[in-house]
Amino acid sequence: MRARKITFAALVVAAGLSLTACQEDDGPLGQPDQSSASASAESTSGGGSDSGGSDQDGGKGSAAPDEVSTSGGTGGGSDAKAGQCTTDELEVTAVNTFIDGDPDGSIAVALKNGGGSDCVISGFAGVDLKTNAGTISATRKGKADAPYTLKNGKEIDFYVSYPLNKTGGSGVSITGLVVTPPNQTKSVTLDWPGESSLPAGDGGNGDQVLVGPVGSAGQGGSGN
Repeated sequence: MRARKITFAALVVAAGLSLTACQEDDGPLGQPDQSSASASAESTSGGGSDSGGSDQDGGKGSAAPDEVSTSGGTGGGSDAKAGQCTTDELEVTAVNTFIDGDPDGSIAVALKNGGGSDCVISGFAGVDLKTNAGTISATRKGKADAPYTLKNGKEIDFYVSYPLNKTGGSGVSITGLVVTPPNQTKSVTLDWPGESSLPAGDGGNGDQVLVGPVGSAGQGGSGN
């Protein structure tokens, strides 16, 4: 009987040791799962940083539109970089455009870009008529258009209209034409290409000598 009790006690101790061993095994088995999950999360985070970094995919994505805009927009790029047309780079000429039957005299002044690169021009040129009675400044007529890019080698024109001398007398003789391109202070003096005189009067010819904005030649010598 005592031998059975000892054997039974030995079995209980053995069972306890076995249960303890199982619990110790369960602990380490659970820990690898948590460690594996943690490692998996770190791997996912690291992969996202590598594939979506701005140095590679992001950088290329943003650079491509800039490259297309720069290389493909040659016209726009030229417009953006072009400066104002200066007197020194413009070739200024004038021709008589009066036709018999017109109520007023008219000339067309051409501004040709000879500067070697595109430039921007807009507004009104300054126009003065040199006469034997003094200088007569033209009055602006019309509305200026938006700034225009004048390509190298191309020209843009504007008109000047003036009253005809129908008095039968000598009137006021016109001896020269002074043109100051838009937004410039340097002038160019040309021979007068139109009719030789203005009607003599009380000095009010300046209100009748009209200049249109650049690009206006062809709208009619009367400034309409």
